[in-house]
Amino acid sequence: MSVMTRPIAPTRMRRTAEMTLLAVAVVLSILTMGGFTLVMNQIDMATFEEVVMPALLGGGDLAVDQAHEMARTLAAWFGASLVLMLLLSAAGFALARSRPHRRTAGWWLFAAGLVCLLGSQLVLFPLAFLYFLPAGLFALRPTPERSHG
Repeated sequence: MSVMTRPIAPTRMRRTAEMTLLAVAVVLSILTMGGFTLVMNQIDMATFEEVVMPALLGGGDLAVDQAHEMARTLAAWFGASLVLMLLLSAAGFALARSRPHRRTAGWWLFAAGLVCLLGSQLVLFPLAFLYFLPAGLFALRPTPERSHG
């Protein structure tokens, strides 16, 4: 006589540290990269020449219109990177909520960190670290053992 046994579901893990770090990283990404993109797209040429150009170029000898165009290109790059980062973060967040015992969410967060690092042209490496940290926690924290009954 065979007895049907139900597979044991994995115990529910709490990924509070990872979710908190991810939330901080997303908020700071929106503030830094999104803020720069918004400011560069809204600023007029006179304000750019007076306020932003000296800080951005640090005494370079570019014409104002060339510097303004470079800043707008950088802002477009930051904006595209931000959108991609947010999509990768959302995928990682969804996987972490639905399957916290798996490590696949860490790969999505690692990809978001790479996009942050390369999309900001290595400027926002502390912010990219906030994506790499939860990805590392997903990789290093032990997962519950599954029973193969």
